[in-house]
Amino acid sequence: MTQKSPPQLELEYRLDAPPEKVWRAISTPTLRQQWLPDNLLASAEPLSATPNQELRLRMRDDQPPYLESTVQFHLRPDHADGCVLKIIHTLDDVRIAANDADATLMCAA
Repeated sequence: MTQKSPPQLELEYRLDAPPEKVWRAISTPTLRQQWLPDNLLASAEPLSATPNQELRLRMRDDQPPYLESTVQFHLRPDHADGCVLKIIHTLDDVRIAANDADATLMCAA
């Protein structure tokens, strides 16, 4: 039996702002709260942080079954005054594996 990779969504944006400015927006709780409310985080403390490069946060759905996921924000300089923000959102809650998108089981649930 092969191990499936957890589902993930990858987004990449080119921004006309230096990495330091974007870093403040994603890492400073009062600024982050404007676009990512704390009630969506499993913990307000990051899983890991490398200043101006990467931030990893744990999220939890606000509705049942309250699945948990990890969001990674990667920053890299792109041009003189800009940067690239790559967001990787991974659903790594094992409770999702019990269903595995089987339509019959979903209808029965």
